[in-house]
Amino acid sequence: MIPMNNVDPSKVRRNRIYLLLIALVFAAPMIVAALLTSTGWQPGVKGNGLPITPQRNFADEHLQVKLENDQSWPWKDSEPRLTLIAIAGPDCATRCFDALTGLAKARVMLNNNQSRLRLLYLGAPPADATRLTAMKTFWALGNDVDNKLVDYRPTAPDSVSVILVESDGIALARYPAGFDGPGLLRDLRQVIK
Repeated sequence: MIPMNNVDPSKVRRNRIYLLLIALVFAAPMIVAALLTSTGWQPGVKGNGLPITPQRNFADEHLQVKLENDQSWPWKDSEPRLTLIAIAGPDCATRCFDALTGLAKARVMLNNNQSRLRLLYLGAPPADATRLTAMKTFWALGNDVDNKLVDYRPTAPDSVSVILVESDGIALARYPAGFDGPGLLRDLRQVIK
């Protein structure tokens, strides 16, 4: 044991200040991160979709989608797969079909992760038989039985809007008619890894 009367009090004070400065160097990033998080700031997390407010869980809402084969769409999937819902406006024709084709291509561009995205089309399918056959290659066709998604349905003819839904049924983002296709693909790559 060191006798206390031989210790220089100014040295002890200086060592304590050094210790506090070292602790502050390690604590400062955590304090700054806590402050930024509490104000809602997130680094570089800007999606191209719009938030769905209030947040909705389609599984909990019992949003019923009937598919062509009279089966119901399972919102809670057995695997961790997201659902991209395309909701057609009136008279889905050329522009609508082109947007749907672009969305199917975006799914293919996910490469090895494309199986982690399901494509669901709601509304009247294109009248053109060739387009309808092409759509069925990638899309599950269905109808919103109780019209619970009517607020997301575009009103302009030949248009389509999109909703991205998590595998547990929680709606993540919406993309109104005229959405940015490459921006949607960037968002898909962010959430499907």
